[in-house]
Amino acid sequence: MKEFSHKAIHDKGKSVAFDVIVLGGGLAGLCTAIHLSKFGKKVLLIEKNEYPKHKVCGEYISNEVLPYLGFLNFNPFDFGAVKIKKFQLSTRRNKIISAKLPLGGFGISRYQLDFLLSEKAKENGVTILQDVVTNVSFSENIFSVKTKESRNFTSKITLGAFGKRSLLDVKMERNFIQKKAPYLGVKIHVKGNFPEDLVALHNFKGGYCGVSKIENDAINLCYITNFSSFKKHKNIEDFQQKVVFENQFLKEIFNNSNALFEKPLTISQISFEIKKPVEKHILMCGDAAGMIHPLCGNGMSMAIQSAQLASLLILNYLNSKIMSRKELEKQYIRQWNKKFRVRLKVGHFIAMLFRKDKIATVLLQVLKKLPFLLPLIIKQTHGKPMKI
Repeated sequence: MKEFSHKAIHDKGKSVAFDVIVLGGGLAGLCTAIHLSKFGKKVLLIEKNEYPKHKVCGEYISNEVLPYLGFLNFNPFDFGAVKIKKFQLSTRRNKIISAKLPLGGFGISRYQLDFLLSEKAKENGVTILQDVVTNVSFSENIFSVKTKESRNFTSKITLGAFGKRSLLDVKMERNFIQKKAPYLGVKIHVKGNFPEDLVALHNFKGGYCGVSKIENDAINLCYITNFSSFKKHKNIEDFQQKVVFENQFLKEIFNNSNALFEKPLTISQISFEIKKPVEKHILMCGDAAGMIHPLCGNGMSMAIQSAQLASLLILNYLNSKIMSRKELEKQYIRQWNKKFRVRLKVGHFIAMLFRKDKIATVLLQVLKKLPFLLPLIIKQTHGKPMKI
């Protein structure tokens, strides 16, 4: 199957049929492709970037996904993932609180993780094509997908896993794309001293920064800020010196470490608006379906979980256990909302509280007096270990 697919996808002008086409090769897209290929489905994954590639991401994943990754025959600890057991939170006024993570988690870079999953997908027979999708249409129960390199494909199912914001979102005129996307994300990897078993979240005016270890003893520093706050400053370095470093914990980490990147990675126009899990019959997965505030630190886990949810329903549809597309879409929307809607609402609410400095300070005082509350709050943005 690999040989046939490899030749056919490079035959421009000729349409090639697949069971499922996955648009986007991040965590949600790769895990879905691996899952479906385990059951003999013919899967095409189209990704615009080449692996491996760094991405702006917190690079912390809750342990709730480990049973599912095991089902996909992937163990992150075989590739240097770091076990994380503790959580630390500070306000912009440098008040701090610590707690044990209810489930724990692990740190691994997207550079490493996405590449390893892409190799696993290819081993399973998934066809991975580096190209840009320019159009998706749906007629007579079949999807037609066209790419920038004039390739044409058809499928019974198309999955949207193209991340936070894509030209396809614009093309489909999705509601969230019409609204302001006022956030900017910045990420660097550094070498320095930081506890291996800790993930920290340090707030500053207009944003917050996640800190945790990843493979090869590196530290991931990833922060998000309101773009209106950032644009008042000359550049990233100026913004960090005058705003980010008001948090003494962040100032110490940045100033006592050595950058591993030539320059920070950035991503703009980040939106936390509500999205629909199904658009124009495309099942949306990962950040394309909905994005939790990074303050809650669980977006990667949600992407992986949404892959399982989508895969199980797609298999039931392709195997005629779900008899109609209408029923497939109905079940996907219902199950997606059941699994993630509360998490997203809690994430929005927590982020809103920490944007208000006085409220955040009072909240931290309450948590210090009643420390059992923090793990309970964390549980609201995390799930239980995934069932296989």
